[in-house]
Amino acid sequence: MLVSAAGLLAAGLISACGTLTTDFVFVTSAKAAGSNNYGEIDIFEINSESGHMRPIPASPVPSGGRNPVAEAVSTDYSTLFVVNEDDNTLVQFVIGSDGKLYPYNTINTPGIAPIGVAVSKTMLFVLDTYQPLPTCTNALPCSGSVSVLPLKAATSTEPLGLGSPVTNTSNGSTYWPLNLPSSIGNPADVIVPTAVTFSGSYLYVAAYDATTATKAGYIFAYTVGSTGALAPVTGSPFAAGRQPSSLSAFATSTGSTVTPLYLYAADATANKVLGYSISATGALTALSGSPYAAGNAPSAIVADPNYNFVYVANSTDDNVTAYSASSGVLTRIATYSTGLNPVAIGIDPSAHHFLYTADFLGGTVSDWQLSATDGTLMLAQGSPTSTNANPTAVAAVPHQ
Repeated sequence: MLVSAAGLLAAGLISACGTLTTDFVFVTSAKAAGSNNYGEIDIFEINSESGHMRPIPASPVPSGGRNPVAEAVSTDYSTLFVVNEDDNTLVQFVIGSDGKLYPYNTINTPGIAPIGVAVSKTMLFVLDTYQPLPTCTNALPCSGSVSVLPLKAATSTEPLGLGSPVTNTSNGSTYWPLNLPSSIGNPADVIVPTAVTFSGSYLYVAAYDATTATKAGYIFAYTVGSTGALAPVTGSPFAAGRQPSSLSAFATSTGSTVTPLYLYAADATANKVLGYSISATGALTALSGSPYAAGNAPSAIVADPNYNFVYVANSTDDNVTAYSASSGVLTRIATYSTGLNPVAIGIDPSAHHFLYTADFLGGTVSDWQLSATDGTLMLAQGSPTSTNANPTAVAAVPHQ
């Protein structure tokens, strides 16, 4: 799926100038559409005054594969990455300044059945349900894996590019298996990954042990080297309740240096939020009072990067719980109704003034105006807004 770089750069000159658009939001929907059975990506613009979300004229576009389940935006906001679980593909879209998406590249992921993606300034991380082994199938599952692909800097004629997957020298392959060390559990147990996030120079993967009756949860922590190679943080994996479903981190920035402070995980089985402080080595220590009460089946979590608030989508309660965070410790603020079955959550990157959820069974995206002073939410004008059926993920870029 290639288009000319010149055409992409020319498209970037088109913008929504003269409007009150503050952000563009991309919502993937898993429901197959069209003769190719691809999923869809709805593209919305957010009004900076009312928060009203409306689809842009070019919306929706095909996701480039079947069952898109996760997405991430490059740190320079030029590129959207979407993983399609059923096709084992990662699709790269160039983002025009008017919010339009232009498919640029499609690759197969190093593992089997991708379910998560995260980015740093120079690397892309892909989380796969299974390692790429001939013995791994849905009937005979094996543990998941994580892979790293370098990002090639954009030029005056070419957009951001993807390099070849980084080699794991310990196994000679292009993936890092998610196996328990014998000091913690049985290395042969099937470890099911659920989420991935990057903060500072550390990569964190949420997963659970499907072999045990308790479905014990873990967070695998890695340092990311200059080449992209991963090295386990001492003490990893760290205990994480039961079936952690989502991850989000607080960090501070000084110039180009990002220092991660706190990590949060939604515990989908225990209906809790797990909170950790992050040490200078990337190790995790439970925060005071953790775990914190959440709603039923918390499915997604986001830490506001500008203010000390954390928001959790509770998938079977059809709501979002807001928390304030003092030295990382969470205190519940209030709970707000969403559309049916929220499974993904995000905060607008332009002003950090709007919060939104993808409501899987409702076929909607809900959004609120966020108070920077107390973290409370007020439903935005026109919310919820219809999407294609079964929305699965959200990501956003600032306008201009």
